[in-house]
Amino acid sequence: MSGPGEPRTPVLTIAKNGPYLAEQLPALTGVDGSTETPKPRTALHRCGQSGRKPYCDGTHAKVGFTDEKKPDRVPDHRDTYAGKGITIFDNRGICSHAGHCSDNLATVFRGGVEPWIDPDGATVARIIEVVRMCPSGALSYAVDGLEHRDQEREPAVRVTPHGPYRLERRRRTCGRREPGRRVGRAPDAVPVRTFEEQAVL
Repeated sequence: MSGPGEPRTPVLTIAKNGPYLAEQLPALTGVDGSTETPKPRTALHRCGQSGRKPYCDGTHAKVGFTDEKKPDRVPDHRDTYAGKGITIFDNRGICSHAGHCSDNLATVFRGGVEPWIDPDGATVARIIEVVRMCPSGALSYAVDGLEHRDQEREPAVRVTPHGPYRLERRRRTCGRREPGRRVGRAPDAVPVRTFEEQAVL
């Protein structure tokens, strides 16, 4: 969190059966690419029926919106794909489906093929470049047994057409010496399974 005299750290709170409550968010990017600076505390709708999208107008209470997880939801589980020079980690449960991986490197991220990730399908440098495009934290990589999550982005929320919000944040480098070991949620993911929880963006 922020220290005395420092700018306040952006924080996202997920209200049970209600909106996302964003505090000190420096930027909100719309579907058309325009960017605005929201109020210090902003409510972003989750029910899909607000008349002021992307802002909440209270409609969730009228329509009985619930944020209970669907039983057929993609599980929060991380898979490991070990190659000769790089290991790629992928968690479908937190993927925002922005498509940067498959659009930019189809020889590695191969739709309709199992396994869908081929860690030897491109150079290590190119794979790292594309993994760093991942906005959700679903993808990360390890080289020589050390895992990297080292993207640097300014905190922001981007609104996607008919889809989820893309949350972007500064990321810390996390080193793990056991790249094959399953670990929990990537630290950059929004913790949507625990409501009323805060995520530092």
